[in-house]
Amino acid sequence: MMISRLRVNSAVSDADADALKTIPSVVKDLPREAVLVREGDRPTNCIVMMRGFSYRSKVNEHGKRQILSFHPAGDMPDLHGLLLDRMDHDLTTLSSATVAFIEHRHINRLIEDRPQLARALWRETVVDASIFREWIVNLGTREAAARLAHLLAELRTRLAAVGLTADDEFAFPITQNELAEALGISSVHVNRVIQSFRAEGLIELTRDTVRLKDLEKLLELGGFNEFYLHQKNRNG
Repeated sequence: MMISRLRVNSAVSDADADALKTIPSVVKDLPREAVLVREGDRPTNCIVMMRGFSYRSKVNEHGKRQILSFHPAGDMPDLHGLLLDRMDHDLTTLSSATVAFIEHRHINRLIEDRPQLARALWRETVVDASIFREWIVNLGTREAAARLAHLLAELRTRLAAVGLTADDEFAFPITQNELAEALGISSVHVNRVIQSFRAEGLIELTRDTVRLKDLEKLLELGGFNEFYLHQKNRNG
């Protein structure tokens, strides 16, 4: 999944892919809400999501949590930890997940030996920053319904790029409380928006999956333009 993810945004040669396949890692199956990294930790590993989802978050001085991003299979949500002395946010599993832990020394060796792979990893952090910028715009300028529509469109586009959607249906293990923390609105407001989307025939939502029944209308509602994802080689 990591190779598939990197190839969405960068050219990764077969030789570089083979090198990634042989990198030492420790793979763990983890439950929902397992803490992968805490704010203040000194990181020694990078994490690859092999199955399931994780999310980044911060908690303010009053104990209120803001979810900063969602990360499906293939993502390396703490790649920037290679260059940071301490982590400045929490990273937690959103669903049951399979996670690979790769020591920094192994990734640093790859970066030194394989410059094109180093460039691909660098590009991942740059695209990550682009997604953060779009999330700021989403939270700061759009109404609640548009925020949710934009988030659904983003997840669909990112998952489709690595072959994790089918007929605009994909895994969606995000609770209404977690959506509220990601979208900056109350859980009651989230529920109202979801019910309106259902009534309008925009989505079909079950406990762990969502199907976008009217993708075109959702894209329009959310003002979604996938340019900020900078995907060069989409599979979906």
